[in-house]
Amino acid sequence: MKLSGFLNLKGISGQIAALVVASIIAIHLIVTASFLLLRPNRFDPSQDNGRDHLATAVLLLGAAPAAGRPGIIADIARAFPQLDIESLPPGSASSAEQPDGLDLNGLHRRLGDGYRIFSLARGADARRIGIRLPDGAMISVKTPGDRRQPPFWGGPWMMTLLFAVISVGLLGLWAARALTAPLSSFATAAENFSLNGAAAPLLERGPEEVRSVAKALNRMRERITALIDDRTRMLTAISHDLRTPITRMRLRCEFIEDDLDRSRMLRDLDQMRSMLESVLSFLRNDHKREAMTLVDIATTLQLVTDQFADMGHKVAYDGPEHAMATVRPYDLNRSVTNLVENAVRFGAEVTIRLDMSPETAVIEVEDDGPGISDARKGVMLEPFVRGDDARNMDEASGFGLGLSIAHAIVLAHGGELSLHDRHPHGLIVRIRLRVRQQDRQSAA
Repeated sequence: MKLSGFLNLKGISGQIAALVVASIIAIHLIVTASFLLLRPNRFDPSQDNGRDHLATAVLLLGAAPAAGRPGIIADIARAFPQLDIESLPPGSASSAEQPDGLDLNGLHRRLGDGYRIFSLARGADARRIGIRLPDGAMISVKTPGDRRQPPFWGGPWMMTLLFAVISVGLLGLWAARALTAPLSSFATAAENFSLNGAAAPLLERGPEEVRSVAKALNRMRERITALIDDRTRMLTAISHDLRTPITRMRLRCEFIEDDLDRSRMLRDLDQMRSMLESVLSFLRNDHKREAMTLVDIATTLQLVTDQFADMGHKVAYDGPEHAMATVRPYDLNRSVTNLVENAVRFGAEVTIRLDMSPETAVIEVEDDGPGISDARKGVMLEPFVRGDDARNMDEASGFGLGLSIAHAIVLAHGGELSLHDRHPHGLIVRIRLRVRQQDRQSAA
């Protein structure tokens, strides 16, 4: 990588490098400010005030005449009661021991060689010591307690380190969020991509590499949309141009004297027109999509049931009378209608079932026909794929688009469509749609 590219703050590498440098500078500033404010290594004279008082009192007694010492001891006891100073009878040093565990080096240096320090007690009163003055007089005092150093995790260095880690961690999280947010928007845009132009284009912001990717994705989306538009316009033009000769051929068929030949040709022409309309309908399915609306899907399924029942088919509905969900009403009606058309074509009796749960809505179209083999279930959802011989009894039965259109509509709803066997024979087409939280609140 070139140095110029690495130092370019508009790119990801330059921003990461800037983040590292900013983190190092922030740590140094925090440590320096903490050192200047706390000064953990400076000398605190208050920590040694008790030893100073003790040394001063002992030196004062050593320099005072023996007759005046009781008065001085009384004055010192009143001024510094923590020393608990007392006079000792002569000979107390015979059983005395050297002090053990007490840091009295500083006191030795201040008193000098003329003074002797020894221990008088053990256990809880181990801080009491005896001091022999230069003239042989004895006194006893309590040494001031040693100030304990704070533990490492409570000291200024640990607090400084903790503050630095938290500050740099927050800076790193903010920078990571700023760098990865555009990548998350790419995934969201890919999930919401549609050909109807409802989704807004990607915002071209962020580092230079991210802006380049966003710009490329926007151009790719424009090319895909233009390609689908051209394909749809071309097929629409072809359909329009073919309708005219088909109409002329139908008129000419009326002059055919043989009734059998005339009916066969009319049936072929009707099949050609139906094929054109089915193909155009399939191609336009993703191009123009209606808005999601809160509807009563139970009423929609009952309407489809009544329409086929009026045409003489045995179609029944099994489910609740009312069930609210946010769907595309026309597309849902169209997908269920396609499934029922396939069912009544291959079966004698059809049942439309609806099962509502707090999270999903399950729609099933069940027939008692010959069913679809397991080997064919995986490809039956592809366009222009017809069923096996058991479900494809004649050439005019369909074009292999009904299931494909229904499958595309269900996927556009964020659901799934699957094929299952019905016992002892038949097919169950199951649609599973997600029920949104706002749907349940509106229904309540």
